[in-house]
Amino acid sequence: MSARALSKSLKELRVHMSQNSPASRGLRDFIVKSYPGLKDANPTLPILIREANGVESRIIARFELGQERKIVVDNLSANDVEQKFNALVSGTK
Repeated sequence: MSARALSKSLKELRVHMSQNSPASRGLRDFIVKSYPGLKDANPTLPILIREANGVESRIIARFELGQERKIVVDNLSANDVEQKFNALVSGTK
């Protein structure tokens, strides 16, 4: 993912994944690859990463006025996770 500033209406990103589950592998790879650039481009955006065994891999975006959108990314490759992430933060489905 190219590092880019995200919309000012995006207030928080939450990432839930399993440390060991094969279903979370794509999300873990995406985070390792993309987090540094994403944080550099958006230094004030809270990005919360939560790891727990056996949880569903998902990314939750909180926007202005408390609106939240969630995507489930179990069993997806890092590239597929990136595509879904881009759609999530841009507001498309």
